[in-house]
Amino acid sequence: MRDIPVDDEGLIRLQKLLALAGVASRRHSEELMLGEQVTVNGEVVTRLGTKVNPVTDLIRVKGKRLPPVSDKVYLLLHKPRGVVSTMSDPEGRPTLQDYVEDRPERLFHVGRLDTDTSGLIILTNDGDLAQRLAHPSYEMEKTYVAHVKGHVWPRIIKQLQEGVVIEDRAVDVRHAKILDARSEQSIIELVIHEGRNRIVRRLLAEVGHPVRQLARTKIGDLALGNLKPGQVRELGAEEVGTLLDTGGL
Repeated sequence: MRDIPVDDEGLIRLQKLLALAGVASRRHSEELMLGEQVTVNGEVVTRLGTKVNPVTDLIRVKGKRLPPVSDKVYLLLHKPRGVVSTMSDPEGRPTLQDYVEDRPERLFHVGRLDTDTSGLIILTNDGDLAQRLAHPSYEMEKTYVAHVKGHVWPRIIKQLQEGVVIEDRAVDVRHAKILDARSEQSIIELVIHEGRNRIVRRLLAEVGHPVRQLARTKIGDLALGNLKPGQVRELGAEEVGTLLDTGGL
């Protein structure tokens, strides 16, 4: 998407841009336009000769945002356990930078995971987005899978969902379910909205089930999928569009 052929005014025909972005073939892109499925800066565009600026115009197809053409990169890293959530460490411990050393961009991490927790972290050179998403008002839902000590009964799930108070404030658990429950160890899935330090571990310890192993499997709609520990992938156009919308950019 970065090497889009534009005219002297920096414009390109809309249906050509959609085709180059992989939204659909040029013919199908024209059908989407004629079917009033494409908007530019909030206005429905049906004229096939319409030209757009791929850098500054806000384009949506069936409501989904097409990211602008830019030098910004958006990555997902499966942080392994034992890696600190920083780009450098004065103590010489493994860091996020170790997994993106081949990238020329200066990357920021969005949010963090404690050293003993594995799972998804967003990396980007979009400083504005990183700063916005780090603000409490933009906290995205995060999904965790926790291996905990002891047998977790349904009453514990109810207790979590009703709100457990940590430091005079109830933790907002959006969803909780038991994936496996045995006498020595159980596995539960939690979806929470906030990002207080080590909040999942503190929450589960509070209800009597200390965490033995913890992984973040989703951030918003971004999922770990088949990404193995230490692996990195670039977000697709639709994922980037959703992320930009979340950050209000």
